Amino acid sequence: MFKITVNDQQTYEIIQDNGQLVVDGNLFAWDVQPVNAHTFHILKDNQSYTAEILQADYARKVLVIKINGHIYHIKAQDRLDLLLEKMGMANGGARQVKEVKAPMPGLILQIQTTVGATVNKGDILLILEAMKMENAIKAPVDGIIKALPVNIGKSVEKNQVLVQFE
Repeated sequence: MFKITVNDQQTYEIIQDNGQLVVDGNLFAWDVQPVNAHTFHILKDNQSYTAEILQADYARKVLVIKINGHIYHIKAQDRLDLLLEKMGMANGGARQVKEVKAPMPGLILQIQTTVGATVNKGDILLILEAMKMENAIKAPVDGIIKALPVNIGKSVEKNQVLVQFE
C-alpha cells in the first residue's frame, strides 16, 4: 500500500492487488508504454497522456512529473513510512538542518548560491577566508536556501549564521 500526495493537496491510497492498481478503492484501468527512460505514453478512459519524469529523488520518494504540459509534485509513502508517521517517528532518520554557521571567524570572499536556490549535499555555498586560507563552506544536506544573512567582504564571527534553509 502507498499513500500518494499530489501538489501537497490531494492524497490517494494505492494498493496493488493481483497485478492491478486500486486507487481509493476503485480499480485503476490504464495502459502505460515507455517512450524512453523518462517519458511514458498513457491511455486512460480513451484519453491519451504523455508523462515525463522531470525530477526523481527515489530515496525521499519524491517526484516532479509533467503530464500533458501540467507539472505535478508527487510524494509517496509506503507502509513503513505510514507506520512511522502513525507512531510519531516520521522523518526520525532524516537529518534536519535549518542553518549553516561559521566554523571559525573569517571574511566572506564569495557567495556561490542565492536565496530560493535548490542545493545538493556537498555543493559549495560560500568561501570563507580564515587565517589566510580559503575554506569552502558546503551544504550539509539537500535543501532550498531561505536566507543568506552575510555579505561579500564582511567579517563573520565563529557560530554566526551564514546560510538558512527552508
